[in-house]
Amino acid sequence: MIPAVPRVLREEPQFRLLFLGQALSVIGDRATMIALPFAVLSIGGSATEVGIVAGAMTVPFLLFALVGGVWADRLSRHRLMLGSDVVRMLVQAVAAVLLLTDTAEVWHLAVLMAIFGTADAFFQPAMVGLMPSIVRPELLQDANALRGLTMSTAHIAGPALGGALVALAGAGFAFAIDALTFAVSSVALALMRPPATTRVREATKSMWADVRGGIHEAWSRGWVRGFLLLLAVYHVVVLPAIFVLGPVLAEREYGGAASWAIVSIGFGVGAIVGDLIVLRIRPSRPLLVAAIAFVVASCQAIIIGSGLPIPAIAALEAVTGIAVTIGFTLWETTLQREIPEHTLSRVSSIDWLASAGLMPIGLAVAGPIADAIGIHTLLAIETAIAVPVALAVVASPSVRGVRAARDSTA
Repeated sequence: MIPAVPRVLREEPQFRLLFLGQALSVIGDRATMIALPFAVLSIGGSATEVGIVAGAMTVPFLLFALVGGVWADRLSRHRLMLGSDVVRMLVQAVAAVLLLTDTAEVWHLAVLMAIFGTADAFFQPAMVGLMPSIVRPELLQDANALRGLTMSTAHIAGPALGGALVALAGAGFAFAIDALTFAVSSVALALMRPPATTRVREATKSMWADVRGGIHEAWSRGWVRGFLLLLAVYHVVVLPAIFVLGPVLAEREYGGAASWAIVSIGFGVGAIVGDLIVLRIRPSRPLLVAAIAFVVASCQAIIIGSGLPIPAIAALEAVTGIAVTIGFTLWETTLQREIPEHTLSRVSSIDWLASAGLMPIGLAVAGPIADAIGIHTLLAIETAIAVPVALAVVASPSVRGVRAARDSTA
């Protein structure tokens, strides 16, 4: 039975502050993602300009993710996260003022989202690197599971909040709410007092030498190489089925957005269940379990294109939601336990770049390929590519050889 207040929240006060700030912030972010396209359209923007503004937030992340990892390994991760939150708070506040006063132009939003994406590129590697310094090793998995739980909940609550705010008060109000959540997160970070850490630094101050050092740290481990490949394939090949092909198929064959909402909610509920499960399980071979979970997750494309009734698809998507959250939590926890602290943020930034950073490629090509060969054919091909890759990682001796640290307090 899971305690009402998980042990990591009771025993790790620095993580408790981080968790409370982030729990609210991620909901605000998800709400804004819904509001952003409507904000562009509300000021006369076209569909193309919606894509430009969305891309303006993604491209800086690709450009600065590795730099963010280097800075997070060089500087105070805690202060870097605080600075990132303050910048993003100001960006969303300015966007809110421009929209609420009817003075916003498309280029305003594009510039603001580019600044937002840049700040985000520095926050994520810093947070992954900070975790081992504020959470004891035996509680890292619980901490990551709770972070995953906030994100899974936000995937359901955020769009609902964003849609309601846009409908009732306008997109500008959604940005104002997000700015407020960043203010709360900034206060939580400012109150944190993480312990000082002594980091081993390479005998160089060259940014690119540090980047190469992070790449070497990742590439020298077979299990990291295998998972980077697995995650790249998952984000480039599988996720376009969720974000592009699924909605199109729902519109053509299942009656539209309401049907797709049921599927999305099924996945979200499964993800929450997976977070609760990973709060309890302690697999002796965590990466092996994570790889098996991604075998299941890689079946999403064929599930969506199966032709089954929507309730059945939603139920199967709930199973994949469980698998996805277990896989990502165990992967991130293993990185934090196995990668040396002084290079952890750089390796994390490589992870982000090789996975989420490559996803726009898959999103961009999925539609044209589906138009050329058919949606159902492409969904089957996506599964035929992704599942064997995941199975190969399951079979990898280096993945099977990574064992969990012994928890003497369990």
